Amino acid sequence: MIKSLKIVNYKKMAYSLDYRQKVVNYVENGGSITKAAAIFKVGRATIYRWLGREDLRPTLVLHRQRKLDWEALKKDVEKNPEARLVERARTFSVRPSAIC
Repeated sequence: MIKSLKIVNYKKMAYSLDYRQKVVNYVENGGSITKAAAIFKVGRATIYRWLGREDLRPTLVLHRQRKLDWEALKKDVEKNPEARLVERARTFSVRPSAIC
């Protein structure tokens, strides 16, 4: 029996600039990417991405393009108020969690 359920949202933090520089320096001075990933606990894909960048500072994303058109969803709700969430998600080719 579950007495209480606590949901925690974890927000991923960006790696600090000096930490990124340490990883890149390690690889540029002859260390392998796989070894750097193990030593610094960073994914190999992340290291490859850092190596390909001019500036290692974290990028700031102000607005991401979303798949769901909220105005169209609003019109669909007004037109079909009895539609279930799963049906609505199929209509917009998204998962139900994208609508909630």
